[in-house]
Amino acid sequence: MRRTTYIQALNEALREELQRDEDVFLIGEDIGHYGGLFRVTRNLLDEFGEKRVLDTPISEQAFMGMALGAAIVGMRPVVELMYMDFTLVAADQIFNQIAKYRYMTGGLLKAPLVIRGQQGGGKHYGSQHSQSVDSLYAHFPGIRVVAPATPYDAKGLLKSAIRDDNPVAFLEHKMLYFTRGEAPPPEEEYLVPIGKADVKRAGSDLTIATFSYCLLQALDAAESLQQEHGIDCEVVDLRTVEPLDTETVWESLAKTGRLLAVHESYANCGVGAELVARAYEEAPHLLRAPARRLGMAPVSIPVSRALEEEALPWKEEIMATVLEMSRR
Repeated sequence: MRRTTYIQALNEALREELQRDEDVFLIGEDIGHYGGLFRVTRNLLDEFGEKRVLDTPISEQAFMGMALGAAIVGMRPVVELMYMDFTLVAADQIFNQIAKYRYMTGGLLKAPLVIRGQQGGGKHYGSQHSQSVDSLYAHFPGIRVVAPATPYDAKGLLKSAIRDDNPVAFLEHKMLYFTRGEAPPPEEEYLVPIGKADVKRAGSDLTIATFSYCLLQALDAAESLQQEHGIDCEVVDLRTVEPLDTETVWESLAKTGRLLAVHESYANCGVGAELVARAYEEAPHLLRAPARRLGMAPVSIPVSRALEEEALPWKEEIMATVLEMSRR
């Protein structure tokens, strides 16, 4: 194992899949000569050329439709949205076409493409460049939704997403790009399965189920809760939002009896609400106290650093919620 950054892990995954399969190509704004807004695709144009790494005009609906057409005829596009907020610009292509194509053709045609890009707050980019869209994508059948939090998971899940025969929304977080973690060396091939959660911290008092950047916040909160209050939290990294691995969460809940679902998208109609609802439907006998969800405050994300931090459900909010749950 070696230490690497989240960005480097993604870049390696893209390079390895471009080398492995000539049907894989990248498409999006500024991904070629510039190397991507956050440099995820840096140097790939030099290695694979303009037919495999395609710079596009600023027209998300157009290049998303182009990617669907390529996928239908057997290619495997990886589409970068500069900000996942721009999902809404291409919503018709994504949710009315890409998500439904395999179903509408009775499986005769597939749409094996990946929609990847960064989401979330923390950089003070304001309301139109900081949203989290995981719950939006998860609402539409036909799209798998992946949101890894570590370099190891990011590389393994991106490779799995590119090889999947279904469309996959691969959600990165702008605050994760320069984080570091362990991963095998580039010459060692590995995949992380889509739809499998991972326990990142063992505990006995309460289960925190989360994903993406909130995982790092939850792990930090869990350490502080242990040291300051003697509360031992188990932290489950969902890794995949759709399909949800409830089995791993229920195994944790069987030990702790308490469940808190945390994510950065809005709590209303969110992934956390779904997980809590399933807990009451499928595993109510495991709950010793009411399950809770924690999401972003119901406001558009402000540019102000102080107001943005107040709105996001990060460490302090997680700790406060766990302390309140522990009293019940």
